[in-house]
Amino acid sequence: MLFITELLKDWPCTVSGGELRTVVTGITEDSSRVKKGYVFVARKGNQSDGAMYIERAIEQGAVAIVIDRTFLTEIQDNVVVITVSDCTMFMSHASARLAGDPAKRMKMIAVTGTNGKTTVTHFVGQLLRKFGNRVAVIGTTGIFIDGVKIDYECPQMTTLPAEYLHPLLKKCVGEGVSHVVLEASSQGLSSNRLNHCEIDIGVLLNIGTDHYEEHGGKLAYINAKKRLIRLAKTIIVNKDDEHCVKMVQEATIPLVYFGMDSSADVRVPELKMNPDILGHYNRMNALAAISALLVLGYYLDDILLHCELLQLPEGRLQQIERDGVKVYVDYAHTPDALQAVLQTLFNSCYGRLITVFGCGGQRDKGKRAEMGELAVLYSSIVIVTSDNPRNEDPKAIISDIMEGFGGDCSAIEAELDRKDAIRKAIFCAAPGDIVLIAGKGHEKTQHTADGLLPFSDLEEAERALSEKTFLDIKEINIE
Repeated sequence: MLFITELLKDWPCTVSGGELRTVVTGITEDSSRVKKGYVFVARKGNQSDGAMYIERAIEQGAVAIVIDRTFLTEIQDNVVVITVSDCTMFMSHASARLAGDPAKRMKMIAVTGTNGKTTVTHFVGQLLRKFGNRVAVIGTTGIFIDGVKIDYECPQMTTLPAEYLHPLLKKCVGEGVSHVVLEASSQGLSSNRLNHCEIDIGVLLNIGTDHYEEHGGKLAYINAKKRLIRLAKTIIVNKDDEHCVKMVQEATIPLVYFGMDSSADVRVPELKMNPDILGHYNRMNALAAISALLVLGYYLDDILLHCELLQLPEGRLQQIERDGVKVYVDYAHTPDALQAVLQTLFNSCYGRLITVFGCGGQRDKGKRAEMGELAVLYSSIVIVTSDNPRNEDPKAIISDIMEGFGGDCSAIEAELDRKDAIRKAIFCAAPGDIVLIAGKGHEKTQHTADGLLPFSDLEEAERALSEKTFLDIKEINIE
């Protein structure tokens, strides 16, 4: 707990009303979370304006209101009004200070890139644990301490908002965590969620074609990723990705390059990994993780001893097999990621490659036809279905994807219901075939116009495989 005066120390702002010696017990931009002694940040968001909820926040006990506009509404005199230039920056600063700046007491590693963030963070976490460290991994698949998923009340976001992140980091300090590895999304970076986390190592993996629309174009997306360069003390860069190399051209901090390029600082041509981890892109993910440990001071020979024990996180090329049919569930939801997975499975498939996928609603529409084209290029059979349509018409999304097929094709089918699409793919698979279910990976829900509905690709695939086996046995008994 801090006095308002302590929270505002050295922060540029103007203050009016209320009592500055009031104790602050928390901060939030969600009026429903306000409790007695809280600061409410009335930020204008994409969906709603926090100014509309000021009265509600005060009724629930807010002692101060933070605004970034000069007007608003009549705010009662006993409440402190703090006017700042940027609400997101103040939220980051105040959340860190209220939590006691916990990031300063641990090694912080942040990973950004269009694809691979989850895998790299988990790889780094697994390697660090092999050296006896207590490690937290924070990202798309949840929050893990020493490999065990923990319950923590927060929104399901790749990069947590500052008001949730810093209390979590404080919890990590209390539990003896020495290293935190987190995913830094473009949205998280552009909204300043990590601005008051002291990042020891930043990792730039790749730049692909996703989230352009959300940021207002490719350049804005790349600039959002570049923010990590200003936050980190050292940057690890994918030498094989031209966008990443260009991003760090003017950087003044230490740079470490990894990749297959002969000029890369970290190259391991004979890298031995778990044989279940397929694909060149996963070798690159491993190289990124190895680079992070090298920067932390570990020796390459010691690191390589543990690489064969690396395991992919949930929903990343997650395999189940029965009666000669292999099914892979993967999170690939961008053209680059889908192509990487399709290439990998195509090269290891002795039979047919059957692909089930869709595209998310209210997201980058430009990628839909491209992903459709990629799916038909590598697959023997493609079943296009719903992903997370949100409030967009699922039929319209499927129609956009089908444009990439370039005309009628008997090997392509549209099935609106994702469960039925998975069942069809698995029921038609024969021994030696591979079924890829792409797009949702670890997710346990499907986001539709009716809200979040329970749904797991893995569970549906396991159920379909069991039913398929039962039907096959029944047919044999009849014969």
